[in-house]
Amino acid sequence: MSTVAVTRIIEAHAVDVWRLLTDLPGRTARLTAAGPIEVLTPGPFGPGTAWREERAQPGGGTSSEEFLVVEALAPQRLVLCSSGAGVDYRITWSLRPVRRRRRGGTAITVTQEAVPIDPYGRVVALLLGGLAARAVEVALRRDLADLAAAAGVIGSLEAA
Repeated sequence: MSTVAVTRIIEAHAVDVWRLLTDLPGRTARLTAAGPIEVLTPGPFGPGTAWREERAQPGGGTSSEEFLVVEALAPQRLVLCSSGAGVDYRITWSLRPVRRRRRGGTAITVTQEAVPIDPYGRVVALLLGGLAARAVEVALRRDLADLAAAAGVIGSLEAA
């Protein structure tokens, strides 16, 4: 199993960050790596919600990924799962309120765990594990930076 975790503090309240995380139609406008999104399940966002999105890959090109919400505890924790070639992924977003500069902020930790589920996945993990972990870290940092930028826009609108 491979695990990559990245933390960033965002200058926005956890409720606002949660709203950004769970707004599927708005993902493509906020996340530079996310392309078109197709919501696969009807109804409100929560456990069981599934969607497919195109994601830009670090070396160029795109891949289609499907995500399923496993747990949604607003505004503290969001757990997604996604299956890849021989690997199951679990992505956990943990939001924790923090005080910074006399204002409310949110510490966000996003953790991606990759669990090989067949021999192919184990071989790929063995051969490309370190390289894949670095690519995942870059992607997670980019998503957090995009989220922080979107939260900054919300903060400037509230201040106006």
